Amino acid sequence: MNIIILGVTGSIGQQTLDIIRNHSDRFQVLCVTAYSNIEKLKEIIIEFHPKYVNIDKYEDKEILEKLFPEVNFGFGTKGLVVAATYPSNDECLVVNAIVGSAGLEPTVAAIKARRNVALANKETLVIGGELIKPLLKEYQVSLIPIDSEHSAIMQCLKNEEHQTVKRIIITASGGSFRDYTRKQLENVTVKDALKHPNWQMGAKITIDSATMMNKGLEVIEAHYLFDMPYERIETVLHPQSIIHSMVEFHDSSVIAQLGNPDMRVPINYALFHPNRVKYAGESLDFLKIQKLEFKELSYNQFPLLKLAIDAGKEKGLSPATLNAANEAAVALFLEGKISFLDIETIIKDCLKRFTHQEKVTLESILQRDQEVRDYCFNTYR
Repeated sequence: MNIIILGVTGSIGQQTLDIIRNHSDRFQVLCVTAYSNIEKLKEIIIEFHPKYVNIDKYEDKEILEKLFPEVNFGFGTKGLVVAATYPSNDECLVVNAIVGSAGLEPTVAAIKARRNVALANKETLVIGGELIKPLLKEYQVSLIPIDSEHSAIMQCLKNEEHQTVKRIIITASGGSFRDYTRKQLENVTVKDALKHPNWQMGAKITIDSATMMNKGLEVIEAHYLFDMPYERIETVLHPQSIIHSMVEFHDSSVIAQLGNPDMRVPINYALFHPNRVKYAGESLDFLKIQKLEFKELSYNQFPLLKLAIDAGKEKGLSPATLNAANEAAVALFLEGKISFLDIETIIKDCLKRFTHQEKVTLESILQRDQEVRDYCFNTYR
């Protein structure tokens, strides 16, 4: 099978390559894309010999073309679409590990090219769920979640009837500030926020985990992935990150998926789906587990969780507004332009400022995304 990896130099992209290395007889890397890590991209090209490579800037494309004349190169957003739809006579799986709203357009293109998508880019469904669901049905392809929580839910639901599900329970580590008071959050630094207690992730998703925006986006994603009403999707704080999510059925049985925090496990499951293939990860040692804790995810402590879920329920362009404001605010925080709690202020401002529109098209989503970003950067930078 040919694999196309969008966002190959990021955490998920790199761990996907780990799986492919161990199964070189099963997988061939057809295309890869990266934003700006040109040195890492050079190493990947030398090792995996992709036929097409995309990078964000034209200048970087020119550098790579001189070094690798046998490879086809592209740049920018259009290049992402080319990568997702690159011609192949063999079956292709698109692994979308792009961070943020930039992942939507290549996902749409991959679906229209009748390719299954292993999805680590939750924003695809957060801002474009109303577009994606009909397209999946029309083109008869699948989205296979890579996020550990959604992979867990999919595994818990396997061979179960949808109507027997009482509720889905998404677990959250709580992020870097799970034990902080609101007062303590006033003076936290970027360095503090990037110290995730359980997972090694990119900067943006680590900040989203600290604000709990990440969990709100996951609720929206679960709504579309599993056709589950918001009223039957719950979140719970689970500091150990051993149980990745749970499903309760109408007979009061609860099925949970457990494992050590290792993203290669859900990646491996997605690449080989619907089969389960051996992965030599660290086995869970139940004798070493001191306790499994569960606590309420308070909206008072994490107001962005509720804000995200409310935007998801409202549908239309509200999720696009929410997501764009969050991406811009997180970028500003990482730049040191705003405080941690200012992220909330900016998102609330944008949701009030930008009108809710029900009509959702790819063009209207991308336009709203750009409008909100421009406003945030012009106003707060």
